[in-house]
Amino acid sequence: MHHHHHGHGHGHGHSHDLPRPKNYNRAFILGTVLNVVFVLVEAGFGFFTQSLALLADAAHNLSDIMGLLLAWGAFRLSEHPPTPRFTYGFRRSSILAALTNSILLMLAMGAITLEAVRTITSSEEHAVSGISLIVVAGIGVIINGLTAWLFASGRDHDINIKGAFLHMAADALVSLGVVMAGIIILLTNWALIDSLISLVIVGVIVVGTWQLLTDSLNLALDAVPRTIEPKAVQTLLAEYPGVIAVHDMHIWAMSTTENALTAHLVMPAGHPGDAFLQTLAKRLQDSFGIHHTTLQIELGDTGIPCVLESDQHL
Repeated sequence: MHHHHHGHGHGHGHSHDLPRPKNYNRAFILGTVLNVVFVLVEAGFGFFTQSLALLADAAHNLSDIMGLLLAWGAFRLSEHPPTPRFTYGFRRSSILAALTNSILLMLAMGAITLEAVRTITSSEEHAVSGISLIVVAGIGVIINGLTAWLFASGRDHDINIKGAFLHMAADALVSLGVVMAGIIILLTNWALIDSLISLVIVGVIVVGTWQLLTDSLNLALDAVPRTIEPKAVQTLLAEYPGVIAVHDMHIWAMSTTENALTAHLVMPAGHPGDAFLQTLAKRLQDSFGIHHTTLQIELGDTGIPCVLESDQHL
């Protein structure tokens, strides 16, 4: 093992070059503990006061704890060093977690919608205590808001952390809605508002989760990440002195924070040397956030055409 001295961020310490604060472990532990305690309290109150909104919120928060644990597991796994078999380590797990997380959230929203519709369409009146809604959900706003804030710093760099952040922010909204329902019940005694507000909240959350779902699905399918314009990368490579053609270029996400590129460069003048490769890799990292570049240099011999040349759709 060679030691990393502080202050030299050269290419080998991949995870150190990333704008990723190290305190997410603390955020995950704190967030999980707070949420577990809250779900127990909320489910208990919901059960005793027969409130649909509290029970639905508790069920939804339970799916969030699952989501948090998933995101945390993936965060830890993506730090795992590569093995001979898993040559990328387990970086991809962060993409799978973001995908699973968004699917879980959509399912939870479906369940809440069904329950709300059932309550609205059934004629039975059930009295809900406004006070307990306000108190319990009020605690929820504080706990979820706090947890979301723990992840706020990382949401632009990592879609996995963004998933955790959105989840918690969505929860704070849900709880806020329940507080409002409690206030309205106190003022008007209109019990249906309990279910109506839960439907509004579902709408808000589905819209927010849709982006996360499509992003993580795209990354799982090895699409070029949304932040990278493939044409621009192609142009950068093609305009380098000595390069007459670029083909078989692939850009994909290795994890929710790291991207990779492979390409074939046709350079009739011969191999340009290692300094050229390093300069190009550095430029790709600075301009496009591509951390893992592999380039194949070809001399463009017409007698031996590259078999992968046609495999390109730019």
